[in-house]
Amino acid sequence: MSALNDKINETFTGLVVRKDLVKEVRGNAIVPSYVLEFLLGQYCATNDEDTIRSGIETVKEILHRHYVHRNEAGLIRSNIREKGRWKVIDKVSVALNEKTDAYEASFANLGIKKVLVDSDTVKKNQKMLVSGVWSIADLEYDHKEEANAVPWVLTGLKPIQMSSFDYEAYLAARAQFTTEEWIDLLIQTIGFNPDAFGRRSKLLQLLRLIPFVERNYNLIELGPKGTGKSHIFSEFSPHGILISGGEVTVPKLFVSNASGKIGLVGYWDTIAFDEFAGRQKKVDKALVDIMKNYLANKSFSRGVETLGAEASMAFIGNTKHSVAYMLKHTDLFEELPDKYYDSAFIDRLHSYLPGWEIDVIRGEMFATGYGFIVDYLAEVLRHLRGQDRSSDYRDLFALDPSISTRDRDGVQKTFSGLMKLLFPGGGATPEEIRELLTLAMEGRKRVKDQLMRIDSTYPEVEFSFTDKAGRETKVQTLEEREHPRWYHRRNVEEPDGAAIEPGQPLDLGTPAPARSASETQSPEPAPTTTAAPTVPRRPAPGHVTFAENQKGVSFDALLGPWLDGAAEITLTDPYIRVYHQMRNLMELLEVVALRKQDGDDVRFNLLTAPDPEDLERQAGYLEQIRDGIAPLGVEFGWTFDGTSTIHARHLVTDNGWKILLDRGLDVFQRADLNNGFSPANRHQRFRQVRAFEVTYLLNE
Repeated sequence: MSALNDKINETFTGLVVRKDLVKEVRGNAIVPSYVLEFLLGQYCATNDEDTIRSGIETVKEILHRHYVHRNEAGLIRSNIREKGRWKVIDKVSVALNEKTDAYEASFANLGIKKVLVDSDTVKKNQKMLVSGVWSIADLEYDHKEEANAVPWVLTGLKPIQMSSFDYEAYLAARAQFTTEEWIDLLIQTIGFNPDAFGRRSKLLQLLRLIPFVERNYNLIELGPKGTGKSHIFSEFSPHGILISGGEVTVPKLFVSNASGKIGLVGYWDTIAFDEFAGRQKKVDKALVDIMKNYLANKSFSRGVETLGAEASMAFIGNTKHSVAYMLKHTDLFEELPDKYYDSAFIDRLHSYLPGWEIDVIRGEMFATGYGFIVDYLAEVLRHLRGQDRSSDYRDLFALDPSISTRDRDGVQKTFSGLMKLLFPGGGATPEEIRELLTLAMEGRKRVKDQLMRIDSTYPEVEFSFTDKAGRETKVQTLEEREHPRWYHRRNVEEPDGAAIEPGQPLDLGTPAPARSASETQSPEPAPTTTAAPTVPRRPAPGHVTFAENQKGVSFDALLGPWLDGAAEITLTDPYIRVYHQMRNLMELLEVVALRKQDGDDVRFNLLTAPDPEDLERQAGYLEQIRDGIAPLGVEFGWTFDGTSTIHARHLVTDNGWKILLDRGLDVFQRADLNNGFSPANRHQRFRQVRAFEVTYLLNE
């Protein structure tokens, strides 16, 4: 196990489980992960392999004997009749029979109804009255001669969720982890391998948890299929429910005027609307009107009476078009149903999570390490809903005065949720607070910028904040950096402007001022984040930065013009070792080969550090690259520096340039190299990048 997994086990003994075990025990049982982890937490919450193997077999046996498969319901009912008593794992719903003045339970998979339930059990588990609760139930069979008598008797019921936890112990344990370690623990808890994600991508995944930790929080996520949008809301917590956006009604969601029975908002912390997108979907206008009032005021009306609730809302759906297409022709809300495509509804959303930044889920992205038993973390997050951390930034930063009250609320609720997730006991550094505040502002800015395209009456807003020294940080969305030509259009009927010629690099914004060599050696933190810098079209001194998950970047655009005319190029990069780094090197050499003049040869030198784990493999890769590129007129050679003194990464050319590369060539996030049909595997411009910077200097 990794050092982090050892630390997790030692710190949260008995409260964590190895996440790959969930798949191992699930089999063909259609049951939420928190149900499986409830069982695994009782038998496998350890790092002792023998105990884990034994616990897995126990859990499998419990599921085999007691979990009710729909196609085996008849056999289970027969077992209960023959044995007289049986324990089952099923989803139990309860309804009040007014004629008999009694509560009656229904078992979803077992297929039995009208099982009598005592009032005390119902009072302790009121969610059973709305949409059901997964439970371990003891059933007896007692046949009676009376007409319409139900033979099923419920003798015991235990909801599958924790009853209590030690919050102070949770805070004390959190203090033992660094911020990066804690983020990785949360990512493993929701089932993903943190090594497969960059920092920004991890934070975007955690944004999905804010509805569980923040009361009356309104989140929307639209993006491509297969990115795991509904996973957290269906699998993560017994306090959240995932419903189809087209199946909800006013009585089911809010209140029935006929019976006075409150709907889902009265019983669940988070209600997620799956498959919410779709322009042609039929939607009840009355539902939309009540929804708008609830999202804004946390209340809804039943006749003359006004009721309140704390449930957060998450709206998730798929997009049909690329981000560039939506920005050019419509807006980022184009897939909403017609009645929800309303500025009043959209303005009530606190944050727009950019689903297009989240990669399609692949096998290697799933966690194999330890994470919290999700039911434990679900209880922690529920406890944190009562706290307000929205003002934690105010001692350091001030929001721009032009930001409206509704925009400010959206920013602050997102910020509060992130703080509760990552720093429940406080202790965030100023830079960490800046990072979370920037992400929170970006989510609300994405909403407001699209509103200004939809409704021209919305005024311009400057999404920025200043520190106590008066230095301003202007916030941009990633799609704003990538597509400035279309992002700021207030009206989609405006002309498109000049078309991009084939092979022309994307315009990524306004060039940043050049910095001297001395400034580059000892850089000061940038006091202001201005418009996104661009790679200059022609070789010139300058400094450019790129945000994590940005696309449209290639070695040809980044470096090609500066390499033109060079007869000798030297790359210094200590980390040219494993396959994907070697592939990056080969792609740079291909750029050199394609841009050099016919009949000329180019000498390319690499200074790198030897791989302490497998020098033979490293040398073998370099030899293959040398032999492969030689016929194209590029003479490739390398030198190993074993003194461990190589730190700076840069390119030096004999035509007068020195290019500082803070990440070397390792700027791209890993593509799915096993998929030969993935565009990101074949072309750099379709890959997401890590956050990185490049500085172009005249080599005097």
